[in-house]
Amino acid sequence: MVWRSGRMPSISAKRRTLADHALGILRWFRSGYTNGLREGINSLIQAAKAKARGYRTTRNLLNMTYLIAGKLEFARPAR
Repeated sequence: MVWRSGRMPSISAKRRTLADHALGILRWFRSGYTNGLREGINSLIQAAKAKARGYRTTRNLLNMTYLIAGKLEFARPAR
């Protein structure tokens, strides 16, 4: 839906957009979940990659991803 020359998009363009995304819209009503959590985790991974400026191996990147995005809790040793 692109506004051209200051005019509102036609009803048929809106209908076409809704038809194209109908499955995702209905899925949201059933589940209540959005893509926000996935996007948030992706941003954490991208920030880790940028901060490290590349890891030596893919395994190291995966390990760092689990540490950052995994919400792991490490217990302190008991005294």
